[in-house]
Amino acid sequence: MAAKSGVTKAKKHKMTKWDKSQALWGWIFILPTMAGLIILNIWPLIQSVYQTFFRTGDFGKGNVFVGLENYQQMFADTEVWQSLWNTFKYAIIEVPFSIILGLVLAVLLNKKIAGRTFYRAVFFLPMVAAPAAVAMVWRWLYNTKFGLINNIFHINVEWISNPSIAWISIGIIGVWSVLGYNMILFLAGLQEIPQDYYEAAQVDGANGVYEFFKITLPLLSPTIFFVMVTRIIGALQVFDLIYMVMDKSNPALPKTQSIVYLFYQYSFVNHNKGYGSTIVVLLVICVLIITAIQMKLQKKWVFYY
Repeated sequence: MAAKSGVTKAKKHKMTKWDKSQALWGWIFILPTMAGLIILNIWPLIQSVYQTFFRTGDFGKGNVFVGLENYQQMFADTEVWQSLWNTFKYAIIEVPFSIILGLVLAVLLNKKIAGRTFYRAVFFLPMVAAPAAVAMVWRWLYNTKFGLINNIFHINVEWISNPSIAWISIGIIGVWSVLGYNMILFLAGLQEIPQDYYEAAQVDGANGVYEFFKITLPLLSPTIFFVMVTRIIGALQVFDLIYMVMDKSNPALPKTQSIVYLFYQYSFVNHNKGYGSTIVVLLVICVLIITAIQMKLQKKWVFYY
């Protein structure tokens, strides 16, 4: 009876003016974020899924309901699957190499060396450079006749027009572009690791290699996991790099165009937003599956302290 009486009193408890004020201000503060999330993310996603069941009419009006026709066309479209494979190939190059190189740079630049701040700024510079400028520089470097790379090494390689190696060349640009971003994140993670672990290891006679694999990597694994998840998602959405480096007349374009580039072609060049939205849904499903697998596997190698 006493327990029931306590529950009854708790139910009858009313919010004070202070509680109401705190709740009101809490909603006011999160309202802009919620509005932005709904307007810029959730609603466009719903619209995209909705458009997959329609064929876009003239001037974006008069959409015709076609049911699952767009999905049937997509599953039979070899260009879609080639573009998806191109995207995965790009991610295979960009993600692991940018993580490994970024981690090595972070470890080196986390030590007390002369000019450490300068080197950090230099490696981070590509992140703040305009994508158009990055594309122009790398197109000049890769130019077959006048490119700096071919002239320095006295070779004649078609870096971005040979379908066999163009996707590797694009991946190299991607690694260079995000290397500084990964490095900064790893630096932040390294500075959060307590120095007590290293001091204890040094007392026991551990060398630098032992400290890196037994202390740094395990304690940095949450940051590595975060970088891996975000970089895979970013790599699967690559568009601007391919759009600005590869010309439409480039013979290697079919072997390098990403799934987002193909979405752009159908939605904004061919004005077939229904089919373009279907391609986006395929990409979203792939991202969700890969992210779910990562979340499942992270329990085996990520250590939180």
